[in-house]
Amino acid sequence: MFSLRPRTCSIALKQRNLILPRQLSTASGYSATASAGPSADEVSSAKAYCTDLLRKYDSPSYTLLPFISPSAQSAYLAIRAFNLEIARIADHVSTPQVGALRLQFWKDNITRTFACSPPKQPVSLLLASALSALRTESSAGLSKSWFMRVIAAREQYLNNAPYATLEDLEKYAESTYSTLLYLTLQALPLHSVTADHVASHVGKAAGIVTVLRGLPLLAFPAPPNHHSNSKGLGSVELQRSRAQQGVVTLPLDVMAEVGLREEDVLRKGAEAEGLRDAVFKVATRASDHLITARTMLENLKKGEDVGHAFEHEDEDEHQYEQRQLGVDSVSGKMAQQKADIERAFGVLMPAVSTRLWLDKLQKLDFDIFREELRRREWKLPWKAYFANRRRMF
Repeated sequence: MFSLRPRTCSIALKQRNLILPRQLSTASGYSATASAGPSADEVSSAKAYCTDLLRKYDSPSYTLLPFISPSAQSAYLAIRAFNLEIARIADHVSTPQVGALRLQFWKDNITRTFACSPPKQPVSLLLASALSALRTESSAGLSKSWFMRVIAAREQYLNNAPYATLEDLEKYAESTYSTLLYLTLQALPLHSVTADHVASHVGKAAGIVTVLRGLPLLAFPAPPNHHSNSKGLGSVELQRSRAQQGVVTLPLDVMAEVGLREEDVLRKGAEAEGLRDAVFKVATRASDHLITARTMLENLKKGEDVGHAFEHEDEDEHQYEQRQLGVDSVSGKMAQQKADIERAFGVLMPAVSTRLWLDKLQKLDFDIFREELRRREWKLPWKAYFANRRRMF
């Protein structure tokens, strides 16, 4: 099957012509008071926090950390920890309105961090340190708009609304997991249309798989927290709105095509008629993206073109040097593309963990409720090692 430097910050502020508020409201357990820049101790503590966050809640990203260039590891940790903080909001709030406040907190965090005034929050402090290092060592940087893009995509589906179509799910994956890869490539720093192109397909596959992995947890959520400090605040209707209701996040067009009904999944679980067919169709789309990415790498190894154009190349965030867009000779273009993929390969390694999960899903006959699918993949370290060594996944 399928240590921020004051001079650097002052320059950045002048370039952006920003007027900063004295303080942000937090809607979180961390202070958003302005900071003159993280100290070495703060950066060290922030790095430990982000590393632990990945170890607990995103073991594939934690396992793949060694394959990231050492100079980009702090940025990688901050980017992945940022994603976790955003993704976990829906699991820790009682209403979408509260979730929207948490997301606004993160929008403010990102704005302050890019203005060299990060709040006292671990992810923001580590990101600020990574941004400072990038500004100091090169003219490169990370795109603030891409962080905002991830937040906006999460906000759109904060209430676990279903995806209308499989294409909508792909767009969500592009706006989240592909975007995380673009940011990590920027941290190398590498601005390459070829690397971004492969990353787009890998990210779409990873994003689709993430939605599939979460399906059982959203269909049968854990009981709500009855130890809230908000007891007795309202009516029965308010309490009902806080209760977690099971939802099925498979694309509606796929469910309609196979005759799958949400109520059947919520009542019968794995035995719902059409569920495995729906999971198969969605998983196949993820697999198709991995196959496309692999084919692109194989074409480059053979000295051929990647085979098709990058559909997101003209988006504002994707900015490339003219040398990449108009290389004089075909051989020069091929050599540049191969060199870019060589530098980028560690960032593309989520393809390995995504493929392992899809292979396991196939072996389990697309029974998405099997407990094995939520266990840590013990094969990942050595599979990743050999994939990195061969430069192929």
